[in-house]
Amino acid sequence: MSRLLQLARRAGLGRAVRVLYHAPVGRVRDSLKAGGPLQQRRTAAGHRTMTEAARALPRLDAAAGAPDAELHILTGSRFWDQTLFFAASVQLASPGVRVVPVLYDDGTLTEADIAAVRRVLPATRAERYADIEARLDRHLPADRFPTLRARRLVYPHLRKLTDVHAGRTGWKLVADSDMLVFREPRAMLDWLAAPDRPLHMVDAELAYGYSETRMEELAGAPIPALVNVGFFGFRSEAIDWDELERWTRTLEEREGAHYFEEQALSAMLAAGQPCAVAPAADYVVRPGLAEGQTPTAVLHHYVAESKRPYFQHAWRIVADRAHAARA
Repeated sequence: MSRLLQLARRAGLGRAVRVLYHAPVGRVRDSLKAGGPLQQRRTAAGHRTMTEAARALPRLDAAAGAPDAELHILTGSRFWDQTLFFAASVQLASPGVRVVPVLYDDGTLTEADIAAVRRVLPATRAERYADIEARLDRHLPADRFPTLRARRLVYPHLRKLTDVHAGRTGWKLVADSDMLVFREPRAMLDWLAAPDRPLHMVDAELAYGYSETRMEELAGAPIPALVNVGFFGFRSEAIDWDELERWTRTLEEREGAHYFEEQALSAMLAAGQPCAVAPAADYVVRPGLAEGQTPTAVLHHYVAESKRPYFQHAWRIVADRAHAARA
């Protein structure tokens, strides 16, 4: 089969090979990793039930005078329920702080979505898409930063850098929605209380999408190993946007666009600096089914095939704790 694929590519049939061979094979492989078609249906049903449960979560109030813990989260109408469950899980596990979700509209977030999150976590703030674009026009004008401005339109992950940090100052913890916390996240809370260096999680495997040699060549420093940006703490004014524009353009010109591009760029931003690293044993990327059913870690980041334990099991633990806490 590999010989036939090589001949097809040489004959200029690369796109046909991708559509007729690689794409179907990839879907079958992903389905098997997710447990097969039956489990995929159960996972989808679990996600729908999670969305319904998000609308019924009780209000969670912090203790009077508790310091704020801001979580900067890119989200939208497809993700508000995951955003809420993550932020609520942090609040449930962190009675000493008031969790403040700062929502960055991906262009689809509705007032009803924001209200649903704010009903549970009253300190929630939201930055609407039009306001974000106006800020980008001031600080990242398209004529000066054409790659960043064009790329963020087709690759939303890049907005975790551009939309959160451009034109801003101070340290920010940018977090993904597809995570849950089960015990007090001391590494996260300690950093939020006194940030002085970048913070990141440890990935389950190397996932930058680009050659480390080229990344190091551009960054001018060694790239930290296994950076995962389930959450990534960084200081907004430390980003050299002209440099980030050059990095993004060069990576795409030399090696193409990639799903992990934002993670690669974040690792490059942290290159050559001492970093705070969340312990991998407690902050688990891609937990397995058993861990998802009975969590022992502090935090799970549900990437790839770990959507099955996430949507079928883990969120229910957080929902039960929220209702018990309210009662």
